[in-house]
Amino acid sequence: MKSVSFLIFGLILACSQSNSDSYYTEDAAGYADKSVLYSEMEYEESLDESSTSSSGAFAQEQKIIKTGTLRFAVNDLDKTHAHIKSLTQRYKGILQNDRSGKSYNQTYRDITLRVPSEHFQPVIDSIGKGVAYFDQNDVTQQDVSEEFVDLQARLKAKRELETRYLELLKQAKNVTEMLEIERELSKIREEIEAREGRLQFLQNRVSYSTIHIYFYKTTADTGVTTSYGTKMWNALKSGWNGISLFFLGLLHIWPLFVILFLLFFGIKSYIKRKNKA
Repeated sequence: MKSVSFLIFGLILACSQSNSDSYYTEDAAGYADKSVLYSEMEYEESLDESSTSSSGAFAQEQKIIKTGTLRFAVNDLDKTHAHIKSLTQRYKGILQNDRSGKSYNQTYRDITLRVPSEHFQPVIDSIGKGVAYFDQNDVTQQDVSEEFVDLQARLKAKRELETRYLELLKQAKNVTEMLEIERELSKIREEIEAREGRLQFLQNRVSYSTIHIYFYKTTADTGVTTSYGTKMWNALKSGWNGISLFFLGLLHIWPLFVILFLLFFGIKSYIKRKNKA
């Protein structure tokens, strides 16, 4: 009973003192009884072996997230759209987004593709055939190999710790011990699920590259022909608006007219008085 209690206390103390990402010290204080599970030396050796194997995996295969962005003008929107759909099917990709629209002097299509990473460059090259000029042609590659390997190592360590807690749970002698162990198990499993989710996300981004494609066709400013009668009516309205603006402008300077009137009246009165004299 004392041995089990010491083990539980040590494991809980180790987990509470470490953050969610530091798995190297989780067992330093938790194994007073070396006959149970692993000794500290054995556990450190297992972590060293895990690190070595992870480094080997890193050297063998890099995890690269590829993203492309293309923007260009075309003469035939429908033909280019059909060509891109054909490429998507040929290279077993996914048409994730397909949007069309019209601005003042453009009609366009905005497409997002997800294609297997090994077909990323062939798809880019095929789309670019026949394009005289790219407004934008960007290709980015993000290396997530280090994060990927780190997540795998931490996930392995958390699963080993989960196994040890499960074995301790079998040895629990009362409800209090069971509750303490299950509480720590719950925290560990949450961390495992979070890391598994992140690994799945990275693997998906690595396996399928993303290509954003925006192509457009320039159109005339307007396609509307104005009739002669409409032009006359517009001219009449424009003339009336001009006269209205003129009178409105005069209203804005009415104080000047008052001053000029008073000045004129004063000068006229002065001349009359001078002539009488």
